[in-house]
Amino acid sequence: MMVTIVITFLILLFAGMPIGFTIGSVALFAIYQMDMPVMFNMVPQRFFAGLNMFTLMAMPFFILAGQIMNKSGITHRLVNFANVLVGHLRGGLAHANIIASIFFAGMTGAAVSDTAAIGTMLIPAMVEDGYDKDFSAAVTAASSIIGPTIPPSNMMVIYGSLMGVSIAGLFAAGFIPGLLLGGMLMILAGYISKKRGYPKKEKRSSIKEMFVAFWNAILALLMPVIILGGILSGVFTPTEAASIAVAYAFIVGKFVFKSLKLKDIPELLEQTARTTGVVFLIIASASILGWILASERVPEQIANMFMQLSNNKYVILLMINLLMLVVGMFMDIAAALVILGPILHPLAVSIGVPPIQFGIIMVLSLNVALMTPPVGACLFVVSGITKLSLEQISKAIWPFIVIEVITLFAITFIEPISMFLPRLLGF
Repeated sequence: MMVTIVITFLILLFAGMPIGFTIGSVALFAIYQMDMPVMFNMVPQRFFAGLNMFTLMAMPFFILAGQIMNKSGITHRLVNFANVLVGHLRGGLAHANIIASIFFAGMTGAAVSDTAAIGTMLIPAMVEDGYDKDFSAAVTAASSIIGPTIPPSNMMVIYGSLMGVSIAGLFAAGFIPGLLLGGMLMILAGYISKKRGYPKKEKRSSIKEMFVAFWNAILALLMPVIILGGILSGVFTPTEAASIAVAYAFIVGKFVFKSLKLKDIPELLEQTARTTGVVFLIIASASILGWILASERVPEQIANMFMQLSNNKYVILLMINLLMLVVGMFMDIAAALVILGPILHPLAVSIGVPPIQFGIIMVLSLNVALMTPPVGACLFVVSGITKLSLEQISKAIWPFIVIEVITLFAITFIEPISMFLPRLLGF
């Protein structure tokens, strides 16, 4: 059956069928192959059960909050603050790009939104300042995956909901890996900038300039503090925090910045509904497929296969990392998370990996796929902004992919990187 499922899945996927319908169709075909018509009666129930989780309600609220913050022009204030902080370094705008992604991560939790918002502003500015266009695109795409790593993160919400892992614990675990990733990218960007002679500001920003830039960005910077502070302190749940984020973003955009108009709301709601609908269809369809795979004991068979190859914890983790990096290159990352999560999560726990740490490993490894061809969504976004071909951007981005894979391995094999904060906070 597994061979049939894989072949059918690949045929439909490469034929161009949307991933949500592909997964659902494969699930129905698998039931047909099992010659158990009574199981078709369970399909609607499993479809609904896949979405019937309170924690999943956080996702559309976080998406809407990010949409509102984007529309409010918050990106400009964050980029300006980042540039004031690090613009004096060699390759200052490249560093500002990465720092802005770190700031932006606390608001949207989505890499593609980060790429579009920051790339539209910074890529033209970098090119005008003397940076190569392909390098500017590569930095933007590479730094955007910090977004789903530093909380709040839509991917963490999905993983925590499906695996029964504390979302607050996952959020806490994402801080240090996200900052480590940003630091590694800045080191690489600084090296390339020095080698190519990219510009920097003539002088370091004054304390007054830093204070003014900070004051202009403070309302945006307070948003993740309020959200994450409330979640980690137990004042409210992630779902409640997401709704508070929407209210906060609306108040700031409408009444403080006064850049958000009431006429913008229907468009933002439509965009949120479209994005949420696509992801929820994938989750619901994958719930049916996961139910079938579980009934056929496929996860156990795959776990046994891994254990037969090696019983060493680190070798198994390496194989899991490589599997997810390859799968992420060809499949939507939400679909990959929903399908592979129930299969690999029990295996990881059985070899002694904390569920929270494995969640971070899965999220980061699949996020790297957002900047790898042939289906890296962030590459297509920067390609649209720069008008460069996918091949040109892919050539420029490979050093960043290497540094992110090295960071991924460090997070995988050095447990305290992701588990220090969760344990400190009692998760």
